[in-house]
Amino acid sequence: MLTYLPARVEPDTTALANGAVHNNDGHGYAIVAADRIITGRGMNAAAVIDEFAALRGLYPEKPALFHSRYATHGTVTEDNIHPFPIGGDPRTVLAHNGILPKKAHPSRCDPRSDTRIAADDIFSSKPFLALDRPATRRRIESWLGASNKLVILTVNPRYPDHGYLFNERAGYWDNQVWYSNHDYLDRRPGYAAWWGLDDGCHYCGVSDAVDPETGMCLACGACPFCGADNQPCSSWCYRLLAGVSCFRCGEDLDDCVCAVEDLALNA
Repeated sequence: MLTYLPARVEPDTTALANGAVHNNDGHGYAIVAADRIITGRGMNAAAVIDEFAALRGLYPEKPALFHSRYATHGTVTEDNIHPFPIGGDPRTVLAHNGILPKKAHPSRCDPRSDTRIAADDIFSSKPFLALDRPATRRRIESWLGASNKLVILTVNPRYPDHGYLFNERAGYWDNQVWYSNHDYLDRRPGYAAWWGLDDGCHYCGVSDAVDPETGMCLACGACPFCGADNQPCSSWCYRLLAGVSCFRCGEDLDDCVCAVEDLALNA
């Protein structure tokens, strides 16, 4: 879950803790403080949230972000916890929610997550650098697709603002804080919300029709992420990565090697 706090907005630590319960593969934050960005990360949600809240109290004047990771690509280590500096420049960092296009997926022996690859290699490229230009925003959101959300914080003097939120409409504002999904709410995970489909099936648009066991849309019968109906989903489909056993070998996706084999074939 990705959380964005505009300037002079304090975090809701209960909401962050709720998000961490459902996304427990690492937690990180970034706070714009004068001419630098303070970042922190760790595997212990409570410790990272407490640290973030304390530092935000000291530096409330500019935007901040918090991220709890649900790993789909890359190793589950602190190295893959958001946020990441863009092109290695600590003046500009990004955090992301979703699964990025295939261009950002790691190669067979690459331990990086898709977001870390995007920060290292993709968003440091010229077409994505002019964050303050409407054309660049359209280019970034087009590449992200409808379901990916992205926050960039910067203290680089070339940019007029310190915070940039992409695909804002795909998330939710609550008490002046923006959340990428409903995991921040104090409730048991349910149907569409648990699968990240708060606005309904991405394929047919029908709400509240997702089977909580399989993640398939009961209205159209298709996978609500990739649209597969009469054929198996790709092994990279988010529905599979989010908790359904591999359709080929039957193993849990954490242990399955089919995705790695696909990458090898497509390399």
